[in-house]
Amino acid sequence: MSPTSGVADLDLARLASKVGEHLLAGGRHLATAESCTGGWIGKALTDTAGSSQWFETGYICYGNGAKTTLLGVLPAELAAHGAVSEPIVKAMALGALERAGADIAVAVSGIAGPDGGSPGKPVGTVWFAWAWRHGKSLHVQSRLKLFKGDREAIRRKAVAGALTGVLTL
Repeated sequence: MSPTSGVADLDLARLASKVGEHLLAGGRHLATAESCTGGWIGKALTDTAGSSQWFETGYICYGNGAKTTLLGVLPAELAAHGAVSEPIVKAMALGALERAGADIAVAVSGIAGPDGGSPGKPVGTVWFAWAWRHGKSLHVQSRLKLFKGDREAIRRKAVAGALTGVLTL
């Protein structure tokens, strides 16, 4: 953990364990669609013993081509909004939900830095989306966060934010 991260490994482990208990209690399975976290959400979840009972799969879609190929994100949407945007992260979550056959999916796309930011999307910009099934209908919600800190801090906070959101579903 870097001195500026604010989210320790133990914090992530506890949070992942709570997510597992939450999913297991509801008999639900989770899928992840990760960009800036590079599989860290899936790692945190699968570090939890028994995770095979509630974790279905994870998609690491760092590049736009992977978002299109693996999750069905439309190239025109990527061109119109950029990878770090609400429409794209929602499409990522819905794509993971559908392709994995999971009950819940979480997606994250952001700019962890140290470069890559712009005035409209500075370093630390992270979009989250959670998609879930309720009966035969699909639902999706999103959230934008602007995190401070270095690359590791931003990514740790993104993992924690993604997991925390699962607990509300």
